[in-house]
Amino acid sequence: MRGVQKTRQGKGARLNPKIDFIYVDSGGGHRAAATALLGVIRRQNRPWDVRLLSIQDLLYRIDFIRKSIGIEFQEVYNIILRRGWTIVTPPLVPVAHTLIRLSHAAQVRILEEYWKSDPPDMVASLIPHYNRAMFQALSRVRPDAPFVTILTDFADYPSNFWMERQNQFVVCPTERAVQQARALGLADRLILPASGVILNPSFYGPLPVDREAARASLGLRRGLPTGLILFGGEGSTEIERIVRLLNESDPDMQLIALCGHNQRAVDAVRALPARIPIFVEGFTSEIPHYMALADFFIGKPGPGSISEAIAMHLPVIVERNAWTLPQERYNTEWVEKQGVGIVIRNFAQIAGAVREMLTPERYARYRQAAAAIHNSAVFEIPEMLEGILRNRDNRNLLAS
Repeated sequence: MRGVQKTRQGKGARLNPKIDFIYVDSGGGHRAAATALLGVIRRQNRPWDVRLLSIQDLLYRIDFIRKSIGIEFQEVYNIILRRGWTIVTPPLVPVAHTLIRLSHAAQVRILEEYWKSDPPDMVASLIPHYNRAMFQALSRVRPDAPFVTILTDFADYPSNFWMERQNQFVVCPTERAVQQARALGLADRLILPASGVILNPSFYGPLPVDREAARASLGLRRGLPTGLILFGGEGSTEIERIVRLLNESDPDMQLIALCGHNQRAVDAVRALPARIPIFVEGFTSEIPHYMALADFFIGKPGPGSISEAIAMHLPVIVERNAWTLPQERYNTEWVEKQGVGIVIRNFAQIAGAVREMLTPERYARYRQAAAAIHNSAVFEIPEMLEGILRNRDNRNLLAS
C-alpha cells in the first residue's frame, strides 16, 4: 500500500498501547495537528506506539478522482485554495461528500484489511468525511478499541462532515461543537471539550526576539504598525490583491506577506512598486517568529491561522462572503463573538478595516480580548486520550 508503513518503531513497541492518528493533506492543518500532537506525546514520554497514517495513502487504490483525471482527491482542494476558486466549495462539498459515501463499503473493506494485520488499541481521526468508515472498520477488527474524532475546525459543518452518531469520542474545540455533538445524540461522556484547536507547541511561551532588530533585518522600519498576511500553507492569489490595496492606500504601515506554496503570489507581490515596506516569503515553518514581529493578522478565517494569531495576541481581520469556505464561516462568527477582530464582507474594504483596527482605543480592546483567550488543546488532548485508554468499555455510550 503506497506510503503506509506496516512496521512500528521503538524497542518494546508491542508492549505499549498502539494508537493510529489519521490525517489528510487537503490543506495543511490536519497533518500539522497530528504532528504537533505526536510531538507533545513524545515530550511527555507517554508509553504509546503512535503511527501517523494518511487517509489518501490508505485509500489510494480506490481514489476515483486520481483514476479519472490523474489528480489525487486531496490535491483538488489544495488547487482550489491556491487559485482562489473557493466560491465553488459550497456546491462542491456536498457533491464530494456524496461521492465519498458511495464508496463507503470499499473504504470499510480496505481499512479493515489494513488494521487486521496490525490492530491498534485506539484510532484518533483528525479529518472529516471518513469517520463513519473508519469507525466501522475498526469495530470489525477491534470492537473494544476506542475511536476518537479530534476536530481541527472550530465547529462541525452538518451533516456527516466531522461528527457521526456512533459509539465514538469527539474532541470539541468550541462550545458550538459541544452543542452540535449533544444535538447529534452523543452522551456527555463521549464529548470532550478542549480549549481550542491543536497548535504547534512553538506558539507557546515567549519567543526570544528583539522585535525591532528582527524587523529591520527583513527590510522593515522600526516602530511602524506591521500587518501579517497569511492564507494557510497553500497561500492564495488574494494575497497580492490585499498587498496592492494597502500599498496604494496606507503609507503609515508595513506588511509581512507569507504566501505559502503559492509561487504565483510570491512573484506578484514582489513585482509591485512598493510605497510601504513589504517583506515577502513563500512557505515557511517560522510562522511563530513572523507573528512575533507583527501587530495584527489579515487572512482567510481558517481555524489554524486564527488560533495561531490569537495565541500570539494578534487581533485579526478576516473576510466572510460567498467565497468563504463553508466549514470556515462559523469561524468569522467566533471572531465577532470573542471580540478579537474585524470581519469584512470583501477584502476590497481592507484599507478601511486596517485604519479601524489601528485606532488606539479599538486596537487595545481587540488585543486585550485576544490575550484573554488561552488555548492549551495540544497539551490537554494527550491527557484525554490517556483517560480513554484507561476506560475502554465503550458499550452503550450513545444517549438513549
